[in-house]
Amino acid sequence: MISLETRSDGVVLPVHAQPGARVTAIRGEQDGALKVSITQVAEKGKANKAFLELLAKRLQLRKSQIELISGETSHHKRFLIRGLTAEDLQQRIVSVLNSN
Repeated sequence: MISLETRSDGVVLPVHAQPGARVTAIRGEQDGALKVSITQVAEKGKANKAFLELLAKRLQLRKSQIELISGETSHHKRFLIRGLTAEDLQQRIVSVLNSN
């Protein structure tokens, strides 16, 4: 299960990021984080932008609702999701994982 953290300004989504992968996809859960792979290589913030865009598209969010709050140069990233409860976000994640 994904370890979501509720804060006053939104929900923190931990992500295990895999840039430079063969396929762009939300792959499942790994160590309490959402495992996400993208084909974009990690250079000059391009991979972080691609992760944000993929999460917005697959979790049906506006890009303005998502912010990378830690892990800019790490595989372990944390995104702040605004405008949803932890339960709503968990349901969207489950829906995406079940559709894979």
